[in-house]
Amino acid sequence: MTTTASTIEIPGYRVGTWTIDPSHSEVGFQIRHLMISKVKGKFERFTATFTTAENPLESSVTASAEVASVNTNEPNRDGHLRTGDFFDAETYPTIDFVSTGVRVEGGDFKVDGDLTIRGITRPVTFDFEFGGFGGDPYGNYKGGATAKAEINREDFGLTWNSTLETGGVLLGDKVTITLELQAALQQ
Repeated sequence: MTTTASTIEIPGYRVGTWTIDPSHSEVGFQIRHLMISKVKGKFERFTATFTTAENPLESSVTASAEVASVNTNEPNRDGHLRTGDFFDAETYPTIDFVSTGVRVEGGDFKVDGDLTIRGITRPVTFDFEFGGFGGDPYGNYKGGATAKAEINREDFGLTWNSTLETGGVLLGDKVTITLELQAALQQ
């Protein structure tokens, strides 16, 4: 990537509308558990649309994850996460993100936006790393990227916790969101 005062060059970059390829993407998260390790999870069902502009800094993204599709590889925990103690999937069926801006900071892309969980919207910044662009064997043009952000779950009303007999709490406050993305340019 080359950056000048007026342009940003990204090899293979194309202007257009891109849709997420869910079979080659993942919406994941991790949180500290028992204060000694981290537990990972993901959302199995999600959508995203990227609109790339002539000036990459004018590009945008909208995305949504279906709360009921949460998967931590532990059915009892997943069921608890869907309840009012956590995501309240019945009342708030999706987690949504709408970008508000794209910028370059120290040579790295940042995607700013509004993240909504449990009906609470807060600003979030994702560190965005392009993986590249290229064609697949079926004539599709695709782009790949990784995006990461850290949030405080309590900012979104996710306050349930349990005190441990040994001291401390069951769950940490910080949640790392990691997105592994592959999207196809729409013709």
